[in-house]
Amino acid sequence: MSETARQPGNALSAFLKSYENGLNPRLPERCPIPTRVLGYGEISTVLEIEHPDGRRFAYKRMPMFYSEQEVTHYEALVREWVDLCNTRINIHVLASETVHFTDERSGRIIVYIRQNALPKESIGNQIIRRAAPEEAGLLFRAVLKEMRKVYDFNRANAGMIEIGFDAQISNWALRSTATGHHLTQKPELFYLDVSSPLMRLKGVEQLDSELFLRSAPSFLVWLIRLLFLRDVLTRYYDPRKVAVDLLANLYKEQRPDLIPVLLTTINDFFADAGPHITHKEVAAYYREDAWIWRTYLGLRKIDRFLHRAAGRCYPYILPEKVRR
Repeated sequence: MSETARQPGNALSAFLKSYENGLNPRLPERCPIPTRVLGYGEISTVLEIEHPDGRRFAYKRMPMFYSEQEVTHYEALVREWVDLCNTRINIHVLASETVHFTDERSGRIIVYIRQNALPKESIGNQIIRRAAPEEAGLLFRAVLKEMRKVYDFNRANAGMIEIGFDAQISNWALRSTATGHHLTQKPELFYLDVSSPLMRLKGVEQLDSELFLRSAPSFLVWLIRLLFLRDVLTRYYDPRKVAVDLLANLYKEQRPDLIPVLLTTINDFFADAGPHITHKEVAAYYREDAWIWRTYLGLRKIDRFLHRAAGRCYPYILPEKVRR
């Protein structure tokens, strides 16, 4: 598939609705249907779910929609964003499809985004954890080439159509075959994350910013809207900020030793994107980002407790602890 598929058939919807009915967001891996958590996001969780025929797929679970109108707009935007990447920007986005239904417990509409489950060793952050500096350089240069396509497109179409793009290393997977444990000289990549389809048309953001706030504790929504929402909606249009974020993720992946070498690679590649990025800047960005998300996770756990105390369903899956 070259673009995100439209709403799939009733069988998949019925399967996922049955899955949701048996899912305890507090203990997802104890679901009657075999499940493995692949990753946690701020508003979504990636799950590997086994189908009755034994096939496994990666599903991004997004339980924050309030109406069919919201879902219809969101799914159309995902399709448009993916099609733009594939056909005009020439980035290979992993084929995906969406399905949605109303959750009987919460009354919310839940969207699942399905993709083929890829070998663990093909995912960017898994590669980087074991990579020698030379291999890390090959992978980063491949990512940077894809990033340049995005920002060249945005520059050429400024004021008309632009996309926001999160290039962190866990959003990429190898298309080309690795030789043993070594990357090929010119790695070919899939892009994985289609769940935040940031797009500006004539300067106006098309993704509903309120969706970013749905998973936040109700007592924090006003503060996040005031202090952080604008940054979330603008940082992924700025190639320099995206590059800083890409480097800072090496701390999270336990590979800060790679930063000096890859810092030179990124500064050479994006020499026209503004002042050179410094190691001190990357470290400061990471410290602030890690503190924000540790604090945010703690407050979400308080919100989960308050939901349970009030007898209400808390629909989000939270990690017990995130290594940073």
